[in-house]
Amino acid sequence: MSIFENFGERRVEPGARMECGICWFVYDPQNGDPVWQVAPGTPFSELPEGWTCPNCDAPPSKFMRLDDGR
Repeated sequence: MSIFENFGERRVEPGARMECGICWFVYDPQNGDPVWQVAPGTPFSELPEGWTCPNCDAPPSKFMRLDDGR
């Protein structure tokens, strides 16, 4: 399986960490996103409409699931 198979996929398991393919920012649901005022515990699939990467403004379609053994 290629790491890019899930590139742009928003329907991932609720605890999955997602990495921006542009700047490598990692969205971790356990931490949420303080820049966008997203509460800790918010899965990637439930991020608000219009959410973009807090580092580079990339859209969610540029994120890929991290397969880090969690």
